[in-house]
Amino acid sequence: MAATHPSLPHKLTSVKALAESPGLSSIPSLYTFPKHTNDEVFSDTEESIPTLDFSLLTSPDTDERSKAVQELGKACQDWGFFMVTNHGVRESLMKAIIEASREFFELTEEEKRGFEGKHVLDPIRYGTSFNASVDKILCWRDYLKIFQHPQFHSPNKPPVFREIAAEYSKKVRQVAKEILRGVSESLGLEDNYIDKTLNLEHGLQVLAANLYPPCPQPELAMGFPAHSDHGLLTLLIQNQIGGLQVQHHGKWVSIDPIPNSFLANIGDHIEILSNGKYKSVLHRAVVNNRDVRISIAMPHGPALDAVVSPAPKLVEGERNPPAYRAMKYKDYLELQQSSMLNGKSCLESVRKYM
Repeated sequence: MAATHPSLPHKLTSVKALAESPGLSSIPSLYTFPKHTNDEVFSDTEESIPTLDFSLLTSPDTDERSKAVQELGKACQDWGFFMVTNHGVRESLMKAIIEASREFFELTEEEKRGFEGKHVLDPIRYGTSFNASVDKILCWRDYLKIFQHPQFHSPNKPPVFREIAAEYSKKVRQVAKEILRGVSESLGLEDNYIDKTLNLEHGLQVLAANLYPPCPQPELAMGFPAHSDHGLLTLLIQNQIGGLQVQHHGKWVSIDPIPNSFLANIGDHIEILSNGKYKSVLHRAVVNNRDVRISIAMPHGPALDAVVSPAPKLVEGERNPPAYRAMKYKDYLELQQSSMLNGKSCLESVRKYM
């Protein structure tokens, strides 16, 4: 039987609709990523991803908390990724936001198109790939991005979404704020340095729901190519289908989902603020030919008008000069989200070359 390549309509179809095309046995060339020699996964690393016990980070016992801050700093420096356990967010709420997102993606194509955004700062944006208007190769991914803070937004379909998202985003924001206090302390700064300097009271919180349908040729496609996250801290949950890979010591490591935990990673703006001591880490999403994977990523960033630069305390004249130039968070966001996704190229654009 000849391979089926559905023609792409002028108005780009969702990956979900493409994946459900009758008789689909191969993917259109527009979704085929070139393979590189460093693409092999090295998942049998003896090191396991660090785990942060959130209850210790918020403990009234100063010794316990101090040890947790120290371990958090080590996780940021060694991996840039870590699991967060005992965080206090109900497992039923975590499952509910995944289910509400699934219901959104189950809406008709016409209903979902009503939420298509035109600009990266539109508060509700449904789409496919990363930036389909400039991407040369499309990702095997549909997404829904919604601003949750400082102003809360929600699609009006499905009806359950608003209430669940409002509760979930509030709880997760509390967790993120405490972790960022710990990150601040671990850098030798005051615990409220990040909060105050970057105006987290008006910080941007985004709910990014990702749908990765089964793919008939998963070895050729990519759910989300290698990238680092904008902002300060991302907290991610997923249904129990793996697919996330993290670059660690130059190798790709598969991170298996752990029930009732967050996968946390630091973003580009912690790298800038720490003057490169903590680095945002490349990660990607691969796809499979059996199961639908849904992930909910929640990036937390500075206020849109906050200017981010290396903390003066972490810059020491000629011995350790500022490695990044100051840039308004809003400008960085527009630069990254309006370009093709290309590793850490956006961060490179704010790096100072001495």
